[in-house]
Amino acid sequence: MNANIYDFIIIGAGSAGSVLANRLSADGRFSVLVVEAGRASHPWSPIPVGFAKLIENPAANWLYSSEPDEGSGQRRIPIPRGKLLGGSSSINGMVFVRGQSHDFDHWAQLGNRGWSYQDVLPLFKKMESYEAGDDEFRGRDGPLKVTDPGEGGPIYDAMFEAAEQVGIKRNDDYNGAIQDGVGMTQATIRNGRRQSTAHCYLEPARERPNLTIVTDALTEKLLFEGTRCVGARYRVGGVVEEVRAAREVIVSAGAINSPQLLELSGIGQPDLLRGLGIEPVHDLPGVGENLRDHYAPRMKWTVSKPGLTYNDNGRGLALVWQALRYAVTRKGFLALPAAPMRAYVHSREGLESADLGISFNPYLIAEGVRLDKERGFTMIVHVLRSDSKGSIHVTSTDPSRPPAINFNFLSDENDRTALLSGMKIVRDWINAPAMDDYRGVELAPGEALQKDDELLDWVRQTAETTYHPVGTCKMGSDPMAVVDDQLRVHGIQGLRVADASIMPTLTSGNTNAPSIMIGEKASTLILAAADATGAKAA
Repeated sequence: MNANIYDFIIIGAGSAGSVLANRLSADGRFSVLVVEAGRASHPWSPIPVGFAKLIENPAANWLYSSEPDEGSGQRRIPIPRGKLLGGSSSINGMVFVRGQSHDFDHWAQLGNRGWSYQDVLPLFKKMESYEAGDDEFRGRDGPLKVTDPGEGGPIYDAMFEAAEQVGIKRNDDYNGAIQDGVGMTQATIRNGRRQSTAHCYLEPARERPNLTIVTDALTEKLLFEGTRCVGARYRVGGVVEEVRAAREVIVSAGAINSPQLLELSGIGQPDLLRGLGIEPVHDLPGVGENLRDHYAPRMKWTVSKPGLTYNDNGRGLALVWQALRYAVTRKGFLALPAAPMRAYVHSREGLESADLGISFNPYLIAEGVRLDKERGFTMIVHVLRSDSKGSIHVTSTDPSRPPAINFNFLSDENDRTALLSGMKIVRDWINAPAMDDYRGVELAPGEALQKDDELLDWVRQTAETTYHPVGTCKMGSDPMAVVDDQLRVHGIQGLRVADASIMPTLTSGNTNAPSIMIGEKASTLILAAADATGAKAA
């Protein structure tokens, strides 16, 4: 086979792209090229607490930011995205949440055949290895190792008791039969090591002779013959390479960069593209639209007793002890996910399932990502299935220039109402009797802010995202859909998109697990199509 021709070309080696690289190359029938714009790895990535070192690090993070808008108080909000093999799974907080069965059933109800919960549950089970929970719902021997954090102590006990006092029941497996309730965070960590898709999917496949991985390679555009995608052009160290796909090109560049690449290649809104000097290849008005994310205020309290949070136990000499503990046992502060406890609750009575997510961090964060000198804890609350929608669009023909990211947060009234309810639930939880011996002063938003308009204004001035952008190449059959339920780009042959951008709506929780599932789903669809055409061994 010609050195520049591959059966499959995958653009992006992130949460979904790494899965595709593994699965499409597994039986040796097909030659697979993976083109990744980021670097191979970073020394902090394998260490769980390294997410705090990578969230503002340009060596591992694209460091995007949003355009100012009313919902963010005209601020630019940071949007970290992984700049490594494994994509954001290599820099994220390692929280593992599938979402609710209703999320995927809703996708199916929108006309996306094969995406109901019963359709995707086998894929979630296939991809994971988890020792607890029910065999009906949990996988035991998948490549992705999922574990529970080895955390405990008085403040956790008090938090669980306080949750019970305000009607939040204990749930030891929110990825099982039902999500509702409070439990310890399940994480993509094993033996103190981050389980990124680069580690779990790419590393076992790297030595396959039919798999080629190119890093530090920025894809500039897709190549077409008429309305068929036949390859891609990318740049490595100033050298331009063109590669051809004998079968398909799969764009897995993520919710930010997948619509960017489609637009740079002439797929999107013709007027917008022509205005930038990009010749339209195909009119798809939904490219870059339907952007959604979890918008989350950080509510903060001090703690009245010393030694209970990592503001005491993770700074100075205590940090040295934590480093030694990690080196010997692979446990402790350095082995934690971003938030070791989380709850899923209802904003009001009458709802079939939880519509709010709440997470607990046993520490206060100072400016940036440093531990505060003051001891305390942080509660993060957000609407699970946000209806506020924004957009992502290119502003230049330069592929290295970030697109304009407009979130339009809090534009939907239901989001505002539910978020206010969530903040009040958090306050009730922390003010429950079980927390009396530990609760200090409410630092943020502060007890002085009680009225709805005051709280919403505080949210606009201070909230951040939870780094879960989705939806910008949404799946469906309506006029604004970008891909069909086989993940094929509407109106284009030989091209699919497979990553968080295809989600029609947000899933109920962190989006890394569903993104990995999308990679698994895409691989089954692509291999089935290859089998249907009578694919021969290479």
